Amino acid sequence: MLAKKASYVVAVVGATGAVGQEMIFTLEQRNFPVSQLRCFASERSAGRMLEFKGGKVKVEPLTMDSFRGIDIALFSAGGDRSTQWAPVAAKSGCVVIDNSNAWRMDPEVPLVVPEVNPQDIKGHKGIIANPNCSTIQMVVVLKPIHDKARIKRVVVSTYQSVSGTGMKAMEELGNQTAEILNMKEPTISVYPRQIAFNLLPHIDVFLDNGYTREEMKMVNETRKIMGDDTIRLTVTTVRTPVFRCHSECLNIETERKLTPNEARALRGHGRPGQTRLPHAHRRGGQGRDLRRARARGREHRERAEHVDRRGQPPQGRGPQRGPDRREARGVRGVGRLPRRVMA
Repeated sequence: MLAKKASYVVAVVGATGAVGQEMIFTLEQRNFPVSQLRCFASERSAGRMLEFKGGKVKVEPLTMDSFRGIDIALFSAGGDRSTQWAPVAAKSGCVVIDNSNAWRMDPEVPLVVPEVNPQDIKGHKGIIANPNCSTIQMVVVLKPIHDKARIKRVVVSTYQSVSGTGMKAMEELGNQTAEILNMKEPTISVYPRQIAFNLLPHIDVFLDNGYTREEMKMVNETRKIMGDDTIRLTVTTVRTPVFRCHSECLNIETERKLTPNEARALRGHGRPGQTRLPHAHRRGGQGRDLRRARARGREHRERAEHVDRRGQPPQGRGPQRGPDRREARGVRGVGRLPRRVMA
């Protein structure tokens, strides 16, 4: 167990990656009591200088002695490195908080979201697992509903930004956007298909049950965090052409009846990790403006359907028959996905 101190020696493993740099930024933004920051990354990144609280921190390669004297190690360097180095760090006496999927389903390792199951931290043996990003934001909403009315079933669709893949994916989105806007063929390297101006309903590999690995992470992690294997979930994850910020749509079925107002009262400013935003569909100026914008959008679309500047039906629109219709609508060789049942 980590002893309470006035300040801590903190290590970030994977410090040069997108998540590692966000960890460093958050430590500074929240004014976490860091007496010394140590930054670790791969051999090729060793020697780089990273900024922290107005100073510079040199990136170091990992060795068997790297974790001596460190209190907390934040890992975000991928599953393989976490599998190799997290036990080394824990054996050195520091507490590891791991962001990869290497330890999440290990029965000896607690999987913790502080707003949901902080009590599970007490049983850690040196390593604490951090859930999948989409699981975290979902269980923060599910927990108070489950406590109030007991959840039977959840249908969730996620819309995940490219930041979840990493720095190279964010660069690819920016590059592809520029290429397409300049009438160039987009360069594809990180994702199997173009991501700019597109949606990819395929995050990680497909498994034998028809779900992707990302989708099954949410199923299994939710049950472990909530401490209830009877909750039924079905998940669809979609990668979106957005740099940062994931969103989700949840359909929740409970054992006991819960009215919409009661459900809304369970979330909001009073609960950690949740913020209620203004609802654009409520009566008032915002709703009227939204309806007007939608009406104008429909009007413009209807005009575009009939005639372009030269008096001809726009390319890719109008009555079409046969296989060309799929290509005209931008559907490129998307096969039928396997049927899936609720896990």
